Amino acid sequence: MKYVIGIDLGTSAVKVLLVNKRGEVCQEISKAYPLIQEKSGYSEQNPEEWYAKTLEALVELVQQFEGNPQDIEGISFSGQMHGLVVVNQKNELLRNAILWNDTRTTKQCEEIYEVVGKEKLLNITKNPALEGFTLPKLLWVKEHEPEIFEQIAYFMLPKDYLRYRLTGRIHSEYSDAAGTLLLGVSEKVWSHEICNLFDIEQSICPPLVESHGYVGTITPEFAHATGLYHLTKVFAGGADNACGAIGSGILSEGNTLCSIGTSGVILSYEEQKNRDFDGKVHYFNHGKEDAFYTMGVTLSAGHSLEWFKHTFAENEDFTELLEGIDRIPVGANGLIFTPYLVGERTPHADSSIRASFIGMESAHTKKDFARAVLEGITFSLNESIHIFRESGKKIDTIISIGGGAKNDTWLQMQADIFNAKILKLSSEQGPGMGAAMLAAYGCGWFESLIQCADVFLETPKSYEPIQENVEKYKELFAIYTKVYAQTRAINEELKPFRK
Repeated sequence: MKYVIGIDLGTSAVKVLLVNKRGEVCQEISKAYPLIQEKSGYSEQNPEEWYAKTLEALVELVQQFEGNPQDIEGISFSGQMHGLVVVNQKNELLRNAILWNDTRTTKQCEEIYEVVGKEKLLNITKNPALEGFTLPKLLWVKEHEPEIFEQIAYFMLPKDYLRYRLTGRIHSEYSDAAGTLLLGVSEKVWSHEICNLFDIEQSICPPLVESHGYVGTITPEFAHATGLYHLTKVFAGGADNACGAIGSGILSEGNTLCSIGTSGVILSYEEQKNRDFDGKVHYFNHGKEDAFYTMGVTLSAGHSLEWFKHTFAENEDFTELLEGIDRIPVGANGLIFTPYLVGERTPHADSSIRASFIGMESAHTKKDFARAVLEGITFSLNESIHIFRESGKKIDTIISIGGGAKNDTWLQMQADIFNAKILKLSSEQGPGMGAAMLAAYGCGWFESLIQCADVFLETPKSYEPIQENVEKYKELFAIYTKVYAQTRAINEELKPFRK
């Protein structure tokens, strides 16, 4: 039997999957590493921690592997997006990585709009200037750490640095490059214009390859350290959301993904490179060649449920908390929740807005509140689906993964609110599986990623919308969408009173 390895470099841990030619996960190892948060709004990591923990996981994997290491044919990657890693001419790290969830760059985002202009930025990069993206971080280093900026030979995204440490070669690929605000997304080239406007040498942008592109083998030193075969092939990999899409089979027109983790994502496959969403949703290159995906984000999806449980049901597990909510009627007996615990992203890029329960009365029980939280999270995600449908996209089938796929009532709720068939995968590995699929495709096991998905992925359970519920949720969604506008000013006034 032949195998591939998918490495998913997350924000809190690296997960390594060993997958065989039938798509079965034979081993799964995870190693955690810390965040560095020296000031409010700062979020960094030491990239060498990523390497050390990946090395540790692969050593453990090879030690447990009962076959011949030569049968492990390929490695590919998924990784947290947008993070900035900078190295000098000797490829030595110049500072810690600044991560996607670092918010120090508001001033730099304003500068990008002033220098480039919103319309031109959207035309080139397809995305608005947000604090999480890479270019604002690079401009922050230029302004605050000029002695470091002058030494930069390359910037890299997190998983690209990890791949460099395994191969000794520096590359990026289109799905991660699309999240930098430096890539011409339609043309798939680094933007001369944006680099020139900010006096950034384009030579610091890494060479670009396809996500399934072969970039070399592991180094002899890494082979010796791990026990892997020294001719193990390495493939570029993709951004975590692109790999999550691949690992969920979002590979053709009409395919849409609902992923509910700490945050929530609605991601839809897109073949057109010039569809205009006016920056309301993200628009990135896919890990599949010559394809794209659009994406809306709810910042507090699973986080809202976690907060509710911790605050009001600390001694219950999630099964207990959600037991019986199927008996609570649609609309939670007149209670609406907006999940703006840490602000919102889509369709309201607003860091000041905060969550609300609307319609509380003494007759409401904890189960009413629990159902309202689930409905509110799903309403927020539906705002992204609404944007997609308004643009002419057809969305009738959605694959649901993450915490939102672990509860039958919530899955039916998604079918009713989204007014679409919901599919649940039999074995859900998300971005790590997507990375393994890129390695399998790169190794030539399959003629396409779609053919690989047909073998690797199964969707045994589906949920159809119940028309009576669909109609009720349409009315409730219209009410939900009013809450943001009517609480925005109030939340601005409350802002000075927050800790």
